[in-house]
Amino acid sequence: MTDRRSAPAARPEPFLLDLDQQRRRARDLLRAVRAGEPAARARLHRHWHRTDRPAVLADALHVIARELGLASWSTLKTHVAALDAAEAAIARAYPVADEEPGTVHLRCGSDIRDGLHLAGFRGDFLEVSDPICHGPVPEGDDLIRVRARFIAGSYQSLPGLTVAAVTEKLTREAAGLAAAATGIGPVVIWMEHDPYDQLILARCLAAFAAAGRMDGLQLILRHGFPGRARFIGLGQLPPPALRLLWADRRPVTPAMLGLGQAVWAALRRPDPRDLAAIAAGGTPALPQMAPALRRYLAELPGLADGLSLTERLTLEMIAETPAAPPTAGRLFGRLMRETDPLPWLGDAMYLAILHQLAQARDPAIRLVGAADGDPYRAIVALTDAGRAVLAGRRDALSLAPPTRQIGGVQIDPAARHWRWDRDAEWIVETGPAIG
Repeated sequence: MTDRRSAPAARPEPFLLDLDQQRRRARDLLRAVRAGEPAARARLHRHWHRTDRPAVLADALHVIARELGLASWSTLKTHVAALDAAEAAIARAYPVADEEPGTVHLRCGSDIRDGLHLAGFRGDFLEVSDPICHGPVPEGDDLIRVRARFIAGSYQSLPGLTVAAVTEKLTREAAGLAAAATGIGPVVIWMEHDPYDQLILARCLAAFAAAGRMDGLQLILRHGFPGRARFIGLGQLPPPALRLLWADRRPVTPAMLGLGQAVWAALRRPDPRDLAAIAAGGTPALPQMAPALRRYLAELPGLADGLSLTERLTLEMIAETPAAPPTAGRLFGRLMRETDPLPWLGDAMYLAILHQLAQARDPAIRLVGAADGDPYRAIVALTDAGRAVLAGRRDALSLAPPTRQIGGVQIDPAARHWRWDRDAEWIVETGPAIG
């Protein structure tokens, strides 16, 4: 539904590693270190701390492996051999062992649908992709109606998002999830570690628990993958990497189902303290859930500035180049690749956040549309109000932004509302920011 998970990755090469290429990179690094280049020496000492002798090739090989996300060069060799074996199995059309009748692969988007097929998986594919990490998620039975109105009204950069079209899609997804929850065939859930995936995972686990489904559920959950790019999601991975992940699947336990129910219920309440308490408890059944919840709660207004974390990072990025304001697309790219500690947004979701910022009575940013109408080419500039917020002279909610909702929590600047203390990682209730 939002495009970060709606299409296969366009450039999977960073995650298909060639051992000879990595050896060449290690030799280049060693030559640069011996030539005294500061950047090369910094890379070396980030992962290699011996001072009793000069660096040798083995040390540079170790650094390369660590930069790719692996513990050692020998681990990198094992990983590359496994990738090569997976690629060979795909070339020979060896099946993956997911052909038990009725197998369903459940994913929070369509980004790996084609990749799974190319990797040799033959099960059915179920997409459950309502981005419940953004916007209202109310208690009660009108979830689809509320979500459809929010999505159609907020993600206007995506074509065909009428309320009727979104309602039909959400209804179809809900029916598919209900069928999987009451079925008997194996269900394999593919997720990663960010709030987008983790909250949809909680919703799915809650549906399985409510239906009494305990058997035949498996989970593939990743928070990284070795490569030359920042791992953001499974949609970045090429078919051999997806095939490799099959060995990582594990059974869904009763503790996971219970945690999913608790998170799904807490997410929809108007008081966020229950959700914060779950995050503070560490979620041992699903260790990636707690940090995802903390990142999600950081989208509440900050206690010190009234900005969500996404808004704060956005204003800081704009302020770095005051003479040349960036485009919306450039800001989104930097947010995902560099500045967000746990990237979770689709680009249409980010545009909606920018527009929300720009719609305040005294806006923190100004959007200047591109001549060709491309919303991602729009210039995003700081206003005097935005600079005052960054400097700590004004509170962002005193700028009178539109009322918004995160999960079940209403954020009305003119009423008492909840904020997130980023230092303490806890919820605080405060009075109105504007009269």
